[in-house]
Amino acid sequence: MRFNVRKIVFGGLIGAVYAALTMVLAPISYGEIQFRIAEVLTILPFFSGFSVLGLFIGCIVSNILSPIGPLDMIFGSLATLIAAIMTYYIGKSNFKLRRFLAPLPAVVVNAVIIGLLISYTANIPFIIPAIQVGFGELVVCYVLGLPLIMLIERNEKLKNYLK
Repeated sequence: MRFNVRKIVFGGLIGAVYAALTMVLAPISYGEIQFRIAEVLTILPFFSGFSVLGLFIGCIVSNILSPIGPLDMIFGSLATLIAAIMTYYIGKSNFKLRRFLAPLPAVVVNAVIIGLLISYTANIPFIIPAIQVGFGELVVCYVLGLPLIMLIERNEKLKNYLK
């Protein structure tokens, strides 16, 4: 088995940045209404598979501070993993408008899984946290993530680094 050290280090860096952004911006990163700025990084699997594990580990670490506790460490991190894998496969597809679909898995998966988690722990109807979390994800992933995709696509050095 051959490991690419550069990819492992870069995946670790992605995880560290994800965790740091989430923890530094904790007031807006957790809760029913959240704008987790670190979720902008969920577009990176569109370009490279090695970012998937980094995002997953970064989410586990960042959810240590979650007011929901261990449930968020488990299910929130699984939501990020599922969305990252879906984004990776969108990036590998031949669909013409795939860049516009790339941010969508994070929005939908987090709205459903985190919506269910908040609904369960706060004992409120699912639709309320699902809409709130989905809206926050939509803003972060499309307002910040889509321009990031376009920036990476136009920059050969960044694109090559992410391969």
